Amino acid sequence: MVNPASRLKRAAFFFAAYGMLAALSLWFAYELRFVGADEPTTAEHLAFEAYLYEQRPFALLWLVPLKVALLALWGQTRGVFYYFRLPDALRTALALATATFAALVLPPLLGTGAPGDPFSLPRGVALIDFNLSLVFFIGFRVSVRALRERFSAGAASSAGVVERIAVVGAGQTGAQLVADLLGRRGHGLEPVCFLDDDVAKHDLHIHGVPVVGSPARMGELAEKFGVTEIILALPATSVRRVREVSALAAAAKLRVLVVPSMAELAGGRVRAADIRPISVEDILGRAPAQLDDAAIAGMVRGRVVLVTGAGGSIGLELSRQVAAHGPARLLLLDQCEVLLYQAEQELIAAGHGAVITPVVGDVTDLARMTAVFAAHRPSLVLHAAAHKHVPMMEAQPGEALKNNVEGTWVVAHLAAGHGAEKFVLISSDKAVNPTNVMGATKRLAELMLRSLQARPGGATQFMAVRFGNVLGSSGSVIPIFRRQIAAGGPVTVTHPEVKRYFMTIPEAVGLVLQSATLGEGGDILVLEMGRPLKIIDVARQLIELSGLRPDVDIEIRIIGLRPGEKLVEELQCAGELFRPTTHPRVFRFVAAGEPVASPEALRAQVTELLGLEPGACKQGIRRLVPEYVPFAD
Repeated sequence: MVNPASRLKRAAFFFAAYGMLAALSLWFAYELRFVGADEPTTAEHLAFEAYLYEQRPFALLWLVPLKVALLALWGQTRGVFYYFRLPDALRTALALATATFAALVLPPLLGTGAPGDPFSLPRGVALIDFNLSLVFFIGFRVSVRALRERFSAGAASSAGVVERIAVVGAGQTGAQLVADLLGRRGHGLEPVCFLDDDVAKHDLHIHGVPVVGSPARMGELAEKFGVTEIILALPATSVRRVREVSALAAAAKLRVLVVPSMAELAGGRVRAADIRPISVEDILGRAPAQLDDAAIAGMVRGRVVLVTGAGGSIGLELSRQVAAHGPARLLLLDQCEVLLYQAEQELIAAGHGAVITPVVGDVTDLARMTAVFAAHRPSLVLHAAAHKHVPMMEAQPGEALKNNVEGTWVVAHLAAGHGAEKFVLISSDKAVNPTNVMGATKRLAELMLRSLQARPGGATQFMAVRFGNVLGSSGSVIPIFRRQIAAGGPVTVTHPEVKRYFMTIPEAVGLVLQSATLGEGGDILVLEMGRPLKIIDVARQLIELSGLRPDVDIEIRIIGLRPGEKLVEELQCAGELFRPTTHPRVFRFVAAGEPVASPEALRAQVTELLGLEPGACKQGIRRLVPEYVPFAD
């Protein structure tokens, strides 16, 4: 809450400063217009001068308050005084122009022409006053800003916290970033030069900062300009160039920084406070997916949505994106109280507290889940709850079956029984020709949905969405590599030829929601994930992005494939027919084989396996998923 005394003090300062400037400009306008004119000293001239001196104070009484009032109306008393940019200058000019127009129009309408008439303002005085006001007001604000920046720069320099930086990209994004850095020296970053591939910009200056050449000159920056860091201000489509520039910076031993996302760079929405080190997500090599926000909003807005596993990385991002589309109620369900609380607090901080309801519950608990569905009757169910860590589930196949298959049956069965419109399972590329328990249980969950869809009379559309590794998600290889690099190595890779598909969490979740708008009952939807990347190449890139050298500063150690791990993941099961969708990054696969057993029969077969020892349990899973090849212990 703003302190009323502070607000009053600020308003008094604005009005005093603006009133003084307005009075000075009008006073000097009279001086410039009439005083010192080469005219004969006649009785008429002396009488005219006396009239002016008698009339001038009265003009001050109405024109000065008018200027200040119009400046306040145009918002020039509400901003921070020492932050002044082009939009502020334009608003100031408009306010002063309005005051001048009033000064020209009012005298003929209201003035009597008699000496001392406050509205009898000469036209020449009004026009001179307008020009002087522009110089005084804008010059004063610019001077205050310049003095503040100079003093803040000196303070930062004396404190020894200034890093000299080069900005790669002299376009609109780079110019905005440099303007923000120059205006807010407290960040301790001083832009000293630009680098840009456009030869036409070389040797020019932007905000006083020179464009010294192309990024190929990066090796000279440290010696010639004292640069220690570079900031990338390149568009979202320049991922290859980002890689090249990052390699040049690594060779020159310069730290690379970016703003939070390439989408923000492309849109020009940059702030100095958002700068962060470059990450592997920035050089993934994928242009941002274009989503049909209207279709997603139409599916979500005004409806009750249930997200299971809402405390996990995928479930939390699902909750963020669903909440942004205006659901009537968003149910956040997770069995982990700590993760659920963190998700709840984040969404409350984002302004979604009025629509969210956190629910602590286990998806395998039929009684608890029945109560949740009966109380809220969700229209859309996004089922992200699962056990997904491959090596851990190899040793405990019964737990994977219980959570991934039994839990899917419970939630999907209740969704159908309570009239949900859509049920979306978050599946995995590991469900295709699985070689591990996690993938096999995900495939069983897909078959469970296919069985539920085939049941006659059902109104719920059941679908599954497959995608690969998600950067930064729980259990992803990227956080593991980062921890290993921070510890000084070694970075462990299972096999030099292992390849994986990678997506960012927001993109994967956005495409999941897009898939839900496109899918029909019984569909398996697969997200386009680009080309698979070698895990060892990702490890090398992460080491280089940390300013270190692979196999020199940080060892890369090959440790062998883990139980159930493939060299390359697949996307399509045998017998699945390809069907296009209207979105270029979403593909539909329709099962063409014989119908599976009824949901009840399939569930009964799964239940029989839960109490078996691991080896027997895996063989039982193989009978249900013939393409599953268990890892031989």
